Amino acid sequence: MPIDRFAPSHPLGYYEASVPSREAYRSLAGAVTTDVCVVGGGIAGCSTALHLAERGYRVVLLESEHIGFGASGRNGGQIIPGFGCEQSTLDSLVGVADAKRMWDVSVDAVQLLRDLIARHSIDCDWQRGQLQVAIKPRNRNALIAWHEQLQSHYGYQSTRVIHLDALQSLLATQRYCAGLHDSNGGHLNPLKYTLGLANAAARAGAQLFEHSKAISLSKGSTAIVRTESGEVHAAHVVLCGNTYLGELEPRIRSRIMPVGTYIVATEPLGETRARELIRDNSAVTDTNFVLDYFRRSADHRLLFGGRVSYSGRDVFDTAHATRARMLRVFPQLSAVKIDYAWGGMLDITMNRAPDFGRIGNNVYYLQGFSGHGVTVAGMAGKLAAEGIAGQAERFDLFGKIKHRNFPGGRLLRMPALVLGMLWYRLRDLL
Repeated sequence: MPIDRFAPSHPLGYYEASVPSREAYRSLAGAVTTDVCVVGGGIAGCSTALHLAERGYRVVLLESEHIGFGASGRNGGQIIPGFGCEQSTLDSLVGVADAKRMWDVSVDAVQLLRDLIARHSIDCDWQRGQLQVAIKPRNRNALIAWHEQLQSHYGYQSTRVIHLDALQSLLATQRYCAGLHDSNGGHLNPLKYTLGLANAAARAGAQLFEHSKAISLSKGSTAIVRTESGEVHAAHVVLCGNTYLGELEPRIRSRIMPVGTYIVATEPLGETRARELIRDNSAVTDTNFVLDYFRRSADHRLLFGGRVSYSGRDVFDTAHATRARMLRVFPQLSAVKIDYAWGGMLDITMNRAPDFGRIGNNVYYLQGFSGHGVTVAGMAGKLAAEGIAGQAERFDLFGKIKHRNFPGGRLLRMPALVLGMLWYRLRDLL
């Protein structure tokens, strides 16, 4: 009888299983008065709480489940400067000068991440090196053009073009024809990183509450955020829940769309075999719009993500499809068992640019990371803290981006997006 090579033996995702114990925070009970209430315990929320607490603010953070429950604890763990949209999109939205300033902020975000890991001794399997790979000659030409633009226009010197022969010495696959390696990028375990930020925020004096879902927000000079068993009175509120905010603030909900993404993790391959797949231990992503991404784990597995679900339901057994995509890249893994398969929801905007702003004078929101949240969300939290402290120049820079609601309203926007995505999938195949 054949062995089922897709039979995950663990009920949790790989990241959850890699953290056998963690700090537990109590639920909110009763009324609390504070300077800032942060809603959401992902990277953005924990970074906001940390940077505010370090500035001396009283901070309360509310998480509806547990720290890192959402996209922050489930994603591909790749650290890449830039945003979910192309720089050319930002050029058209805010002008070339401000788009370049945004790029510089994203580069600073990578450095901030490294600084936070070092300063707070966060054990999150950090590795340097990120590689973008081209499947077709036109993708290769685009990578070369982007490399030249990075050097000439952005002054960014950490990338190098890798041509076919050299690429095949780095990756044990025939699928790609060229690559662009960035020594400034990298990868990490995102759940360990998020938990590390939360612990650092708590040590700095922030109060963190888990299983404390924000169910209503009353605005005013003193805002009130209510949960089922308590309420927070705060001079400022920062909304960092993204798709998990629900109807807490309907005015920003319609500007983001929840998207399901899925990852599989192989059984341990052993150091020698894992090293043969990706010899320099870079994180890898391809250039397709509907892309594949993969990397080695600290315990010598291959983590592979690909495809997305716009329905919010795994109706096409996306985890099986993800394994099939993995075998298109590494057919030599056909006999390797999949130990973990998991997914989660991330948020995207219509233009894939981040959506940061204010509602009134004292309610801030951070959303729309569009697949680049590991890097950008940490910086977003720092920018929100700067804004609350009266240094809002960098935060307000992102407020220049104009965002539109997804068309079709609550009922029709998902089918409209699915139809639009069919075009991009067809374009990837051409």
